[in-house]
Amino acid sequence: MSNTPQPAPVVSEHIELKARNVSFEWEKTPLHWIPGDPFTGHTINVLHLLLPAGERWFVHVYKQVLPYIRDERLREDVIGFIGQEATHSAAHDDVLPHLKALGLDPTPYTAQVDWLFEKLLGDRTLPPGRAREWWLMERVATIAAIEHYTAFLGDWILNADTLDARGADAVMLDLLRWHGAEEVEHRSVAFDLFMHVDGGYRRRVRTWATAFTALVFLWQRGARFFMENDPSLLDGRATFRDFLRSGRQGTLPTAGAMARSIPRYLSRAYHPSQEGSTAQAVAYLASSPGANGGR
Repeated sequence: MSNTPQPAPVVSEHIELKARNVSFEWEKTPLHWIPGDPFTGHTINVLHLLLPAGERWFVHVYKQVLPYIRDERLREDVIGFIGQEATHSAAHDDVLPHLKALGLDPTPYTAQVDWLFEKLLGDRTLPPGRAREWWLMERVATIAAIEHYTAFLGDWILNADTLDARGADAVMLDLLRWHGAEEVEHRSVAFDLFMHVDGGYRRRVRTWATAFTALVFLWQRGARFFMENDPSLLDGRATFRDFLRSGRQGTLPTAGAMARSIPRYLSRAYHPSQEGSTAQAVAYLASSPGANGGR
């Protein structure tokens, strides 16, 4: 267990976690689900490529770390987190056949993502003891860094009113906001687990740098893949200028907001409960059609 001083959580932001029985119907969702803006839609679509494999990996790693948890409430939080992440993976996986039916086959890219999580970040043949534990703690810390950004994106999508104003597809928005709300809801679990089992600041910084670099690389690669393989675009391209433009328009997070999130995570006083609103997340989940049986 970590001897590192624990950052102070906001107690009122803690909530019991549960996986929800969700249902989304994709038949009427168009390929360009933000009218007239394929770039923004495809940039967000990268979530459907990254998350199924990534969240299955989260679940796999967390099942291995359960024996290291000595705090009963944290154990319950981690079990709730595992249930929610497994549901997220399945829900985003369900979008992929719809994209393929619309003429955009994601298989070449998802195969690369699967390799990353299953091989590069997967289990290694290591002797029992310090080496095996070191690799487990590296992955626990990496998940904490990734979850900082999933919570950031979750908070952003809950407040991205511009997407509604642009006429974005209601089912896709509901999927994204249901997922985003649960990311806000469980935003402290990965960090609390890391601090409980290790908490080393150098490891936190090192794994943040690795996770951030990998996310940026994979996201821009995924956006380029979608734009270049979109059958309805003659010369589809994804550029950093497009990303900046979408940020200014409010259809993607701004580069500035993403940059400002970095020192917050790296601050020794950081705790995820200091960001986002559990009350807002719970309110959305109570009204979400997909999170309430597709009503």
